[in-house]
Amino acid sequence: MSDLSLERLVNATLLVPFPGAAAPRWVLEGLERGVSGVTLFAINGNVPGAGELAALTARMRQVADPLVAIDEEGGDVTRLAHETGSPYPGSAALGALDDPAVTRRVHRSLGAELRGAGVNFDFAPSADVNTADDNPIIGTRAFGSDPELVARHITAAVSGLQEAGIVACAKHFPGHGATSQDSHLEVPTVDVDLPLLERREMVPFRAAIAAGVQSVMTAHIRVPALTGAAPATFSSAAIDGLLRGTLGYEGVVVTDALDMRAASGAMGIPEAAVRALVAGADLLCLGSKEFEDSVHAIRERIMEAVREGRLSGDRLERSAERVAALRAWLAVPRTAEVDRAVGLEAARRAVRVTGSPAVSASPLVLELQAPSNIAVGPVPWGFSPWVPDTVPVDVATADPGELLARATGRPLVIVVRDAHRYAGHRALVSALVAARSDAVVVEMGLPVWRPGSSAYVATYGATRANARAAAEMIGLVGEESEAGGPITSSEAG
Repeated sequence: MSDLSLERLVNATLLVPFPGAAAPRWVLEGLERGVSGVTLFAINGNVPGAGELAALTARMRQVADPLVAIDEEGGDVTRLAHETGSPYPGSAALGALDDPAVTRRVHRSLGAELRGAGVNFDFAPSADVNTADDNPIIGTRAFGSDPELVARHITAAVSGLQEAGIVACAKHFPGHGATSQDSHLEVPTVDVDLPLLERREMVPFRAAIAAGVQSVMTAHIRVPALTGAAPATFSSAAIDGLLRGTLGYEGVVVTDALDMRAASGAMGIPEAAVRALVAGADLLCLGSKEFEDSVHAIRERIMEAVREGRLSGDRLERSAERVAALRAWLAVPRTAEVDRAVGLEAARRAVRVTGSPAVSASPLVLELQAPSNIAVGPVPWGFSPWVPDTVPVDVATADPGELLARATGRPLVIVVRDAHRYAGHRALVSALVAARSDAVVVEMGLPVWRPGSSAYVATYGATRANARAAAEMIGLVGEESEAGGPITSSEAG
């Protein structure tokens, strides 16, 4: 095999990142030399607004026909609406509603928005079964903890996205829902036997495959009974054995970002890339900061592995064939209309209420500030778009007495996010509710823990749509439509 042919095969495995709102020359030249595509990151400034994003993707298509990938789950994890919060509720809310037709509509509309911006590959939906309450990385990103429910909605989400002409990606194989560690920071372990993995984690992935999902993303997690000491991304038993063999999946396998510590922390990204390809991956999501020099080093290491016999050229050729088949699928015309109204409709129907949460005029709204995980990022959440004087509360320094004094003579609304994961948040809420049993508590994460308040509202997510639905339920804002044009990060609150 000539060096030029080998380079093109290696390039076909790469999804590269870049900084800014315009593709730099090295990216355009790489696309001309067979680089499969790019991954867009809001933190890189790739998504400043719908118009700019469309111009960016159009420029790349002047030199090639790239895969343009993004991590847009339409819930708490949003890139298109990273400055405002998504107008679509996420998976947990859709699972709580449990209307697959609505899940399909949400994802078809989201797909139409992506397609309009020139994106054709979405790293969504999550097929994880979230069985660990303290899961720091999945949580509201999963449709739920019941495998059959997750399977119903995976089928609907995959169908909706792909009806809009977007490559859907079932993730995180073989299932990240039973972990209590974040794979961005360490290697999580799911210590279950294979029969349990089959009857729990595999149920949604089987459903996604049956629905014709065009890609599956590997997780950087250990399942000792399946992968031994290695993460699934580097395990041929997981990819070639379970996914392709037992489950019969024939499409594209893409890695989760290789810059995550669970993947490359001990070896570096170039070596991680080689090991993922040896295990059976077809496309490499490199991460957010692997620019020109890093891409060159990764390419050289993969080519060296082929020359040394660690990685076969046949393996790369099979991956190139799968990627070519994916491009052929994308070439078939598909259309869908943006249906922004379905987002608020679904969020309203997903709200679950205990007691009578309606409040009179001039309530005091306290929002307990909760950290976002790395996947979510710094996306705004809460009631401030509709209650401008909402009070952000730093739990570490908060004085319950002072907060209660501010609420004297006023209704009290306490907004939390995954309170079950933070002892300090639970302690503060309990102290406030002990003095004000009439307080309304709004949980915008998973409603695992609840205090003894007389009124409790669970939204199953912290998107803009979830917040609006809860604000209406409490009476902080009247019911209005939020339907509108395409998502843009410059959209006003």
